[in-house]
Amino acid sequence: MKKYTLYLTVLFCLLSFFCNGQYSFSGYVDTETSEGVVYLSVVDDYRKISGVYPEQILAKAIPDSTGFFLFTGNNLPTENKMYRIHVDTCTEEAQNITHFNGHCPNSREVIFIANNNDTLSLPFSFDNEIFCRVVSKNEKANAFLKIDSLKHDMRFAFGTYRSEANRQINSKKWFSIFQQYGEQLHEPLAELYSYAFLSDRTNSLHSYYLEDLKTNNYYDNLLERLRVAYPNSTYVAQYKAELTSDKYLVSAVSGTESTWWLYLLGAVCLLSIFGNVYFFRKLKKVTNSAMEPESPLSSQEKKVLDLILEDKTNKEIANQLFLSVSTVKTHINNLYKKLHVNSREEVKLLFASEI
Repeated sequence: MKKYTLYLTVLFCLLSFFCNGQYSFSGYVDTETSEGVVYLSVVDDYRKISGVYPEQILAKAIPDSTGFFLFTGNNLPTENKMYRIHVDTCTEEAQNITHFNGHCPNSREVIFIANNNDTLSLPFSFDNEIFCRVVSKNEKANAFLKIDSLKHDMRFAFGTYRSEANRQINSKKWFSIFQQYGEQLHEPLAELYSYAFLSDRTNSLHSYYLEDLKTNNYYDNLLERLRVAYPNSTYVAQYKAELTSDKYLVSAVSGTESTWWLYLLGAVCLLSIFGNVYFFRKLKKVTNSAMEPESPLSSQEKKVLDLILEDKTNKEIANQLFLSVSTVKTHINNLYKKLHVNSREEVKLLFASEI
């Protein structure tokens, strides 16, 4: 049987070589999962890159007695996309319960990059583990497995010694590693896979990602690389929306933290306003008290004062009040003494605000 399976694999590979736009994804499952069903899914939402999501499934296959399965056809896009193959040992009755949140303990998966022209195989590893190797002429196909290996190394580095200092040092180190890895592969989808991990809100590194977003232009550059490589893909629209949202979140938090000085400035302005009001009231009170004569003016002196303020001459005042000019002069001298002034000009200056 194994001999015939090998012949079939070679035959499909040859057919895929001579056929235009023909993909072929094959592999093996182990004895523990050989009774399950193998599914091929396309991942358009990178937040659902890992798990079991029925809406993503393109096809299913039943492994043969050797564990071999095969997906082939010509209905995939010609550009690279994210794909997942998973084997599920859940019964149909149990799937609605175990697959409710997208994660199933009875499922094994592998995620890879491929397109409609790729021939890809998933052989056993050296210790007969499934979905640990991706063999393909598409050099980007196994990028996700390498990133998963980096995740494993990062978790080990964080777990060697749990301290805040260790977390900060390793965060900076691994953020740089993950960000640079995709660029080195020249594959934005690999960078997007790393980004999905680092920016996951359930991830303990999410707060560091937000801090990094404030000063690092890497994320804007990634958006541009996605636009160039995959201009019409859902990945671009989703990433742009998330990046915009996270930048708004960062600016809102930063604005809250940096507006304390505005409150302080406002308090100083209020104090200044109240101080000025108090000062001018005191000044007015002092001015008014200075204007008040030591002895109250008589009614006739008040009339003379009003006419002085109207620029009347002594003769005009005398005629209007039916007094002699000498009497008017006596009244003027008396009010000068009471107001502590020596001339009409000083009288006018003293009462300038009331003219």
